[in-house]
Amino acid sequence: MSAITATRTAAASSVPTVGSLLRDGAAATVVAAVATAAVAAAGSAVGISLDVAGASIPASGFATLTVIFSVIGLLIAVGLRRFARHPRTTWIRTTVALTVLSLVPDVLADAATTTKALLMVTHLVAAAIVIPAVARRLRA
Repeated sequence: MSAITATRTAAASSVPTVGSLLRDGAAATVVAAVATAAVAAAGSAVGISLDVAGASIPASGFATLTVIFSVIGLLIAVGLRRFARHPRTTWIRTTVALTVLSLVPDVLADAATTTKALLMVTHLVAAAIVIPAVARRLRA
């Protein structure tokens, strides 16, 4: 009996908790927010305009939007953890599709081509940080 109990306990402890998902997701969100603001600031420093439709986006705006959309992503991850048969696979497929969709407004934006490229790079940087961090905390 003790071997069965030990096996069940080991299996239960290997399943990531909602707390670890949120903790790691929040940490990745902070890293992604700093990274997107840094990419925007670096782009601006080398002469890439941050003007879209005649209004300049501050570097802090990149961080703010990264946090907002990453939190929405974390809520999606919590739902997938609870309801999806394969949460990790579903998370990766969903977030990759959403990342691709997030590039559409950048392509259509009233901005210089270099600005559009910079906007797209910030989306990809945030996705490259948040998606794997959250995926590691979802069961396969």
